[in-house]
Amino acid sequence: MTEELTVITERVDDLPVLIASLEKLELAALTDQHIEVHGNWHGLSPGQVLTGWLAHILSEADHRLNQVQEWAGKRLETLQGCLGGPVCAHDFTDDRLAWVLDALSDDATWVSLEGALNQQTLRVYALEPRCVRIDSTTASGYWEVTEEGLFQFGHSKDGRPDQPQVKVVLSTLDPLGMPLATQVVSGEKADDPLYIPAIDQVRHGLDQQGLLYVGDSKLMALSTRAHLEAGGDFYLGPFSQTHMPPEVLDAYLQPVWSGEQALQVVERVNAEGKKEPIAEGFACIESLSVEQEGLSLDWEEQRLVVRSYRHAQASEKALRRRLTQAQTALEALNQRGKGKKRFDDVATLQQAAEALLKRHRVEGLLKVGYHEQVEERWVRAYGSRPAEKRCICQVHVQVEEDEVAIQQMMRRLGWRVYGTNQSPQQCSVEQAVLAYREEYQVERSLGRLKGKPLSLTPMYLHDDQRATGLIRLLSLGLRVLTLLEGVVRRQLEESGEKLNGLYAGNPTRATNRPTTELMLRAFKDVFLSLVTVGTQAHAHLSPLSDLQQKILHLLELPREIYTRLASDSFKPP
Repeated sequence: MTEELTVITERVDDLPVLIASLEKLELAALTDQHIEVHGNWHGLSPGQVLTGWLAHILSEADHRLNQVQEWAGKRLETLQGCLGGPVCAHDFTDDRLAWVLDALSDDATWVSLEGALNQQTLRVYALEPRCVRIDSTTASGYWEVTEEGLFQFGHSKDGRPDQPQVKVVLSTLDPLGMPLATQVVSGEKADDPLYIPAIDQVRHGLDQQGLLYVGDSKLMALSTRAHLEAGGDFYLGPFSQTHMPPEVLDAYLQPVWSGEQALQVVERVNAEGKKEPIAEGFACIESLSVEQEGLSLDWEEQRLVVRSYRHAQASEKALRRRLTQAQTALEALNQRGKGKKRFDDVATLQQAAEALLKRHRVEGLLKVGYHEQVEERWVRAYGSRPAEKRCICQVHVQVEEDEVAIQQMMRRLGWRVYGTNQSPQQCSVEQAVLAYREEYQVERSLGRLKGKPLSLTPMYLHDDQRATGLIRLLSLGLRVLTLLEGVVRRQLEESGEKLNGLYAGNPTRATNRPTTELMLRAFKDVFLSLVTVGTQAHAHLSPLSDLQQKILHLLELPREIYTRLASDSFKPP
């Protein structure tokens, strides 16, 4: 009698890596501690559902709720081996996932969960917080705007002012770019008032003082600086032109121009391992006094006046280009011909010229003159009108560069003033410049949040509550991406090794700064085959390559997270 043969194949890919990393953070256990489940809940716990769903998002780059159940149904044995318990596709219905989002959208629940997760992360990965970076982004979409809703029109960072948006504020830990606090607010809100709540959320989650908070000019509002000083923390950021208008900057720079102020050159190690000068500057001290909640707060602020060489060069090039464009546009006002506007008086021509100067942002840098010229011209006969001689008034514009004004503008280019409440011993000009130059880290985290694999945009949810929960969920995924990357890069730096085989078509290319996305992609096409012959069951896992085993070693994860999938746990139906 012929026995029936059944073969089922599941894609394993990077799921064991992702789920094992989430288990290392005890995400499921912490979630179950902070989310109260209703009495009718059966199957996987909310924390296990959250873990499996996050693994799906990071592996498939898709956060849509209605895709997860079918995906899970094709990987039941893999998910069961990774999650350590029975799994069925109905554990991942869109109703269950929506319930998880509703739970994450509760502010009190999220703050307590995020704080507990921060403590667990610091302990497991032996992280020592020193520097926190804060920045915000917007996510635009085709949402309906309601009066008190989350999706509102506002200043768009996506270049889509025609679309409503939601705003996300991330506070990330250096040098990983790992989220410590995530805020979701309506899209019309200004950035400035969001920094103090973000700082308080980080303080709650870390329970530490003496951290350095780095941000853009929005961080440098006086109230925010006072809040940090009062709480025993430090700040570093650039002043905007509102805080530091040109006349104040000129006052700082006057001793430089007169040769009285020496400048310190800032160097940075380039990709070739050589030091190259990138900036120059000096520091001075200002005394500040603020009334904070009825109390007088006094402290000394270090002002760092810095000129970036690259910024100065780029600004000079842009200024020269605008000057040329403005001159060309002004001289075109004198042209006569078909389709050209004719100016018959100085006032009209001057109005047009000033509009061009403003458009090209070169006011005060060009000398513009106007003169009238009256000529007698014959006007030819037309119909019954005889030819006649008329006096025609022509108005012309003359333009030339104001070299003195241009040179004064040039010497100001590239200069910017930074502020910090750290002493010169704690933060020199060089340290401040290099610290702020790392601001790309939080920007990269925001880019990951909006791009693949987290793919916040486009968002397929239109409910405010669930959209808030989804953004918070994706911030947990961002935490995993940054942690895995940080662990491997630290290991490679300590050993002096490089990792090769990550780049398609170039197997010999090596790097000591691999991205998590590249490392996860290296686990593509790992399959679990489940073979049943009669009552006999067998499981076979694709053998792990040398690269995959190397990545597991660098991630400090055992091979067993894969090999256990092909153990005796598989039972025939």
